[in-house]
Amino acid sequence: MKGMILAGGTGSRMAPLTTAVNKHLLPIGDRPMLQHGVEKLRDAGITEILITTGPDAIGDLARLLGGGSDLGVEITWRVQDRPGGISQAIALAEGFTGDDALCVLLGDNIFEDALDGHVAAYPGRGARVLLRAVPDPERFGVADVDGDRIVRIVEKPANPTSNLAVTGLYIYDGTVFDRIRTLKPSARGELEVSDLNQTYVDDGTLTFGVVEGWWTDAGTHASYARANALVRGDAD
Repeated sequence: MKGMILAGGTGSRMAPLTTAVNKHLLPIGDRPMLQHGVEKLRDAGITEILITTGPDAIGDLARLLGGGSDLGVEITWRVQDRPGGISQAIALAEGFTGDDALCVLLGDNIFEDALDGHVAAYPGRGARVLLRAVPDPERFGVADVDGDRIVRIVEKPANPTSNLAVTGLYIYDGTVFDRIRTLKPSARGELEVSDLNQTYVDDGTLTFGVVEGWWTDAGTHASYARANALVRGDAD
């Protein structure tokens, strides 16, 4: 399995902190945000990692991590020229992935849990996502679950029918790239990852696990502060 970390976007929700600095360079605890994701994938046994970011940030991020040897990984860098959604960014991994499965991690997602068990639970085909109950599901892709299966995923619903957020970790088989080519831009003008995951729901090949420990994104001022508090052990 290969890994991919998405470190693009403008970080506009965190201005002015991100006016001159890419969000993924901001510290969480004693390390830059992006380094947390690299270490999580490495500790799950994934050492070949593709990192995508925008053209303005790649120089700074590459100066931080280089080729990854200091962290025991091999990093490949790729530029997403224009923000077009998570699925558009995932499409950049097509040549990198080869015949392997792809574990995609959003660079601003911070997990307490080790990911090795979730990676090991991937059945080798289809897709797998991780869910977590949250108090503000309207900020995320939300999964409607019936027993042991996901029946629908809705991106940032105004009136969520579930509190189960789809966290920012996804595992895909090699069909993911053909699936992305079938997607249409959403009302936001992006290729949504929820629409991509829904294609796996539709053919019954989307499995899921549940995050037991804490999880947060760090994409707003409030969630960034919470991420730091969680890493320091100052929050529940």
